[in-house]
This record gives sequence, structure tokens and C-alpha cells, in this order.
Amino acid sequence: MQFAQKMLHLQAKNYDMTAELAKICREGRRLRSETLRVLYKMYAIVDIAGQQFKVEAGSKIFVNRLAAKKDETVEFDKVLLIDNEGAVKVGAPYVEGAKVQATVLDDEVKAKKVLVFKKIRRKGFQKLNGHRQKLTQIRIDAIA
Repeated sequence: MQFAQKMLHLQAKNYDMTAELAKICREGRRLRSETLRVLYKMYAIVDIAGQQFKVEAGSKIFVNRLAAKKDETVEFDKVLLIDNEGAVKVGAPYVEGAKVQATVLDDEVKAKKVLVFKKIRRKGFQKLNGHRQKLTQIRIDAIA
């Protein structure tokens, strides 16, 4: 029971519990089903700017450039699936009434550079182009 209380305490502080679970596995202790229920989080699969992301409350993700500015709140209503402690709602194509709220953390992020190298052999033709995709970093606040 002490372990479950410790996990609840860490979860209340929004602590990453993967390190704690790794420590328990190294010690050889077993995880009980009640412990796993404590660790289970609500998640959703959302369509954001043409891409699908699995998000949880508090998670930070990089998405394709959004029109929103820094510190603005945005809502995404194209929710494909919601899982709340095993109660799964699947949309056809979207779950009705479901929304994901997020805050824009940074709107001027660039991805790693992608190099495109073209060459025609025996002709002396070589061309090197580089491209950095512009991204927006968001933090998921709530899944409703």
C-alpha cells in the first residue's frame, strides 16, 4: 500500500513515473493491478494540422505550424479516439463533443535540417539543398 500512496503523491506533483517504475523492476518487485490503475492516464488520438498524435494532459508536442501566437489557447475538435481508464470511445470519424485544449508554448521552432542531395553520375552535376520545417510547440492542457 505504501507504493500506491507514493505513486499517487508523485502523480499529484506531475512527476514522470517511468524512472520510478524502472527502479521497481530492477528491485524485482511485482506490480499489482491496483498499482497499474493508479498509473493509468487518460489519452486521446487527435488530428492536428493533418497529422495524428497520441496526447495526454500535460504532454508537450511539436506540430506543423499553427496560426496561433505564443501563449494563446487553441482547441482541437477532430478527436478520433478517447481512452479513459479502459473506457474507449471511437469516433466515426470523430468523437462527438470531444475537444482537446492546448496552449502554444513557442511558435517559431524549426525542425532539424533535412539535406537533399542530387547527382547525375558521369556528368559532373551535383546539387545540395537544405530545408528546415517550421513547427509550433504546444502543451496539452485538458481532454474533454
